[in-house]
Amino acid sequence: MTIPYLRPGEQVVLYDGVCKLCNGWVAFLLRHRLDRRVRFATVQSEEGKTLLRHVSMPVDDIRTIVLIGENGHWLRAQAICRVIKNLHSRWRIFALLRYFPDAVSNAIYNLIARNRYRLFGRYDDVKHLSPDFPERFIAR
Repeated sequence: MTIPYLRPGEQVVLYDGVCKLCNGWVAFLLRHRLDRRVRFATVQSEEGKTLLRHVSMPVDDIRTIVLIGENGHWLRAQAICRVIKNLHSRWRIFALLRYFPDAVSNAIYNLIARNRYRLFGRYDDVKHLSPDFPERFIAR
């Protein structure tokens, strides 16, 4: 099945574009040379909503990071660990955390996600990050 906006072999990370923590994480991935086959879209964008519908997820009130690829989609800690696996640096070791029981890793993820605006803040509008190459972001 073809995934909207993606070419074969690509993945997309859907993230909260007003969350300062989420934007910081995406900026971290860009600084550390994330594989070019991983692209980004905010959950607030029309493209992000189309991708959420593609994997049968609700488009309103998304409180998690979503990774969508040809082999399925992943949420929360699994999404983060699978994305980290695509880094070209020493950070890849943290991808091994995906082998922790989901109950443990998602409990930690959910605790942070529930408090992310209070702890890290939020933007008034979707923040647009500087891409490391022109087609990194699906929606601008």
